[in-house]
Amino acid sequence: MTSRIRVVLADDQPLVRAALQMVITDTADVEVVGEAGTGAEAVRLTEELRPDAVVMDIRMPGMDGIEATRLITGAGGPTRVVVLTTFDDDAYVYGALRAGASGFLVKDMALDDILAAIRVVAAGEALIAPTVTRRLISDFTSHPTPTRRPLPSITDREREVLTLLAQGQANPEIAVSLNITTATVKTYVTRLLSKLDARDRVHLVIMAYEAGLVVP
Repeated sequence: MTSRIRVVLADDQPLVRAALQMVITDTADVEVVGEAGTGAEAVRLTEELRPDAVVMDIRMPGMDGIEATRLITGAGGPTRVVVLTTFDDDAYVYGALRAGASGFLVKDMALDDILAAIRVVAAGEALIAPTVTRRLISDFTSHPTPTRRPLPSITDREREVLTLLAQGQANPEIAVSLNITTATVKTYVTRLLSKLDARDRVHLVIMAYEAGLVVP
């Protein structure tokens, strides 16, 4: 029997936590092991419970979700963070991803879609809500990092793959663009994750922008 995905819910709105708790209770593979109303509580519960994922709001009293995410992901443990917030009211999307979040979702998404995203992130992948992606990239390219961060030794082909990845292309699209197989693209992505010490594809995209591979 497959072990269940253990989740901590961190949101200062009890109704949001209750709604997520309700939909998760009806599933066989995900369980809520803790709830937090502040970022500090989320960090404490993560250290205590070692969940697979934390569903993290950004705007909370005291320590916000960005700092909590930074502390959780920086601890080197297995817990991954999914940010769940109201995008139109939040100017900290990129900050959350830079802090180590592996997913970014908006609260008006269907609860089933949020649940599916938790599964994706807990499995080691990354996910950003489709409605967020375009604006995220727009915000980042409007305020590029002043000092570009050079990439360590990656091959020319790996650089091509990384550039296309940062432009939003999926593996099959990259395969067509470079006239290689999808399996080969996956191999290159795996190498990039290892060489750049990136948690997932989202952070590869961030590194590509910071290195100037994608020009605003």
